[in-house]
Amino acid sequence: MTGTPIEASEEALAAVKYNEDGLVPAIVQDASTRAVLMMAWMSAETLALTLAEGRTVFWSRSRQEVWRKGETSGERQWLQEAYYDCDGDTLLFVVDQEGGGACHTGRYSCFFRSFDGSAPADGG
Repeated sequence: MTGTPIEASEEALAAVKYNEDGLVPAIVQDASTRAVLMMAWMSAETLALTLAEGRTVFWSRSRQEVWRKGETSGERQWLQEAYYDCDGDTLLFVVDQEGGGACHTGRYSCFFRSFDGSAPADGG
């Protein structure tokens, strides 16, 4: 699999609003199923890296470091499309998910628990 580097305009990059910690939430969606896979945090640096490398790169709040999704697990995410919302305070990345899934638990999506106790959304 390969990702698509995206050349963002200066205007688009300037429209992104970071919180007091210099971070913005990033939603990741599967390009083929359109399922929401995960949410993580990005800094201006990791947003620039994601767009340039064509794969998702995030900021780990717990480790206080840059992390490339799938670097150790092999569950990489290859960028196909990138968006920011109307307020500029949330990002959306449409990706090709490599491997079995995006969740650190081994599931396809991090959003597998329902409030009503119904079956997991990812069938697991």
